Amino acid sequence: MTTHINDAQKKLGSVIRERRRAAGISQEAFATEVGIHRTYIGAVERGERNVSLANILRIATALNVSAAQLFNEAGL
Repeated sequence: MTTHINDAQKKLGSVIRERRRAAGISQEAFATEVGIHRTYIGAVERGERNVSLANILRIATALNVSAAQLFNEAGL
């Protein structure tokens, strides 16, 4: 079960990183916009953090997508 969760975190983090980069936003600027520390965003993008639903919603809003779209793109 833990491996499945870790894989899901990595997939979601990868999608977030790809979307942020495609938008041309630095990690630091994105973190400021979302209201989350830059190191936390980095850990989310690397799949190291089990990000909360509240933070997923904040990230999705900053990326102008729905949380469902992020999950869908991650194959979750």
